[in-house]
Amino acid sequence: MLFQRIKPLDKILETAQKNALVRQLGALQLTLLGVGAIIGTGIFVLTAAAAQKAGPGMMWSFVIAGLVCAVAALCYSEIASMVPVSGSAYTYTYAVMGEILAWMVGWALILEYAVAASAVSVGWSGYFMGLVKSATGFELPALLSAGPAWSFAGGIPSVDFSHGVFNLPAVVIALAVTWLLMIGTTESARVNAILVAIKILALSAFVALTVPVINGAHFEPLAPNGWFGNDGGSGLGIVGAAASIFFAYVGFDAVSTAAEETKNPQRNVPIGLIGSLALCTVFYLLVAAGAVGAIGAQPTALGVQPGSPEFVAQCQALLAQGQEPLVCSNEALAHVLRVIGHERAGDMVGLAANLALPSVILMMLYGQTRIFFVMARDGLLPQSLAQVHPKWKTPYKVTLITGIFVAIAAALFPVGQLADISNSGTLFAFFMVAIAVLILRVKDPTRHRPFRTPFVWVVAPLAIFGTLFLFFNLPFEAKIVLPIWGGIGLLFYFMYGYRKSHLARGNLEVHETDSDIPPPPVPPIQ
Repeated sequence: MLFQRIKPLDKILETAQKNALVRQLGALQLTLLGVGAIIGTGIFVLTAAAAQKAGPGMMWSFVIAGLVCAVAALCYSEIASMVPVSGSAYTYTYAVMGEILAWMVGWALILEYAVAASAVSVGWSGYFMGLVKSATGFELPALLSAGPAWSFAGGIPSVDFSHGVFNLPAVVIALAVTWLLMIGTTESARVNAILVAIKILALSAFVALTVPVINGAHFEPLAPNGWFGNDGGSGLGIVGAAASIFFAYVGFDAVSTAAEETKNPQRNVPIGLIGSLALCTVFYLLVAAGAVGAIGAQPTALGVQPGSPEFVAQCQALLAQGQEPLVCSNEALAHVLRVIGHERAGDMVGLAANLALPSVILMMLYGQTRIFFVMARDGLLPQSLAQVHPKWKTPYKVTLITGIFVAIAAALFPVGQLADISNSGTLFAFFMVAIAVLILRVKDPTRHRPFRTPFVWVVAPLAIFGTLFLFFNLPFEAKIVLPIWGGIGLLFYFMYGYRKSHLARGNLEVHETDSDIPPPPVPPIQ
């Protein structure tokens, strides 16, 4: 019965046409939206964590993650052009594989967006404090500038508060963005375009200053931790770094969530997806080559996970000796420029990160509220959570709850571990989209497909295999979070969503005049 609860694809499209948002985004705006969503903490911060895991081999890590993302993007392009409505992977799964799997995808997307917002908040904190120190010499006490170090050796969690307790700047920025989103202050397309330009300019300046001083000796040994970790440990080596670096590409799926607001989505959504991905991949490879080639990427020690107590202790010891390798920096790109003598340029890159990263936090929080709305309008989440404030006209309750959880996670976890946890939810969603594309090709082969994934019976299985491959190469703590989170989600579904689902009650319409306003409660069946 559960897998027979499938929302008819025709009904989804019919509802979208009746209650459509204004279609005003073109291919260029979608590409800028994708670039704005993709370029963020991943490249500005995770470069250091990737260097610790893979050394110079992180160049291959970017290639592996980019290839997996490319095949997933092709699958997204086909289904997003066919189903140009809000909800992203959740809506696609609902139309193809049924309610319970759609619930699991939506639940995973909540994990993705919330934890990703926490990761970006921690990344902003590192650049902000680095900029403040460079400009004024002021430093927060270590206990207030970083969260504790976590270890999951043997599957047993342990925490070390000796080098950090509470990341205060990360909490401040997370709550500040939450407040802005609650009172209705959102970015305009023009502001988003300006922020994208700032990020591209900063990365271009970094490449221009680092590429000329690349030292080939810094690329040896290429893979100090091997491809899968010298000791076979999960999450290390080139492949482990690729699983972490996948976070640097997250955001291209935000283009598909804007399909309902896109002019000619059948043409522009695929262009926005592939265009933003291609542009970002070029930047990532150039930035990674510049960072490694300029100052080297030798790990603190082989087999040590970034963010672990051992890693933090080694970095503290090196700092006490006046050394700060790339892997220990909280502001990787700015740090590289300062080391090679471009102090002011490093400050400018830090300033660019400070200006641009809050917009990524805003997008992540907004993306989660959009998923909440789509799930609430299907009756799977309580309508009260999506209640709109009478003055601000925003879903203040769910935004506040989300912001508090984002702030707590940002206060207590390092950016690398947060990124890995977010990746677990993201990879699951991409995995389901690739399966949905294949199922639709079999179940509904005659339906009009404005964009057809080329060689779909090769590309989609590659996306399925690639997402599974990266997932199983995440660290243990990231892999275990997804099934635990999924178990909590299933419990909530059977306690609430299974009974309250609009589809279960025979209600296939979406009674909303705008996708940002939840439908009125459905009266109980008499």
